[in-house]
Amino acid sequence: MNALETLLGHRTIREYSNKPISDDLLTKILEAAVRGSTTGNMQLYSIIINKDEEMKKKILPFHFNQKAVIEAPVVLTFCADFNRFNKWCRFRGAEPGYDNFQSFMWAVIDAVIATQNACIAAEHFGLGICYMGTVTYNAHELINIYHLPKGVVPVTCITLGYPLKDPGLTDRLPLEAVIHNETYKDYALDDIDRLYFEKENSALTKTLLEENQLENLAKIFTEKRYTKKDNQHFSDIFLDVLKKQGFI
Repeated sequence: MNALETLLGHRTIREYSNKPISDDLLTKILEAAVRGSTTGNMQLYSIIINKDEEMKKKILPFHFNQKAVIEAPVVLTFCADFNRFNKWCRFRGAEPGYDNFQSFMWAVIDAVIATQNACIAAEHFGLGICYMGTVTYNAHELINIYHLPKGVVPVTCITLGYPLKDPGLTDRLPLEAVIHNETYKDYALDDIDRLYFEKENSALTKTLLEENQLENLAKIFTEKRYTKKDNQHFSDIFLDVLKKQGFI
């Protein structure tokens, strides 16, 4: 596939075959990751590779026991990392000033760009990927498991493997929902109704409404998937992580 076909054909793969990923192929994917754009060419990230079954079992509970973590032959965890850069500065007699939230955001952006590059490369070679949104929920636990020093925070993770089946494309909002020309144009009620019409009236949504016994899709998000209580709980934990790791 060419690059555009790869991007437009993205699917979230949660079930994998037992076919292994060769070391040569994994190296190509990692090389693509490190060619991504980066703040000031500082490359403020590190990538942890998990292939060992016992290690994957250790991290499994902190990914809410999602079976993709065990079934995928490779799990990649991307960390915002100022530890390496800070040491380089100090070893060269330059005192770094990166113990702040601005610096953390630089490192997060670098890590996420590297992650997406890895995903595109993997899909180009016929692999499937799934982002694990659980990393920041349990960053404190993963820091302990991975022995991450001060200045390093895990921010995202992907599973990699050959797809067991094709789940089809996930729905997306129409392009006009996210595009603003020159300045931001806020959304009126009729805009929201139009832009979310297809999503709200899909067969999947109807099934979800029946399963959750709720009146609309928005309430599934706010009352079931991402509640205020949970968001505040995990926010407090993550802010404590940033403090302990030296960013705030």
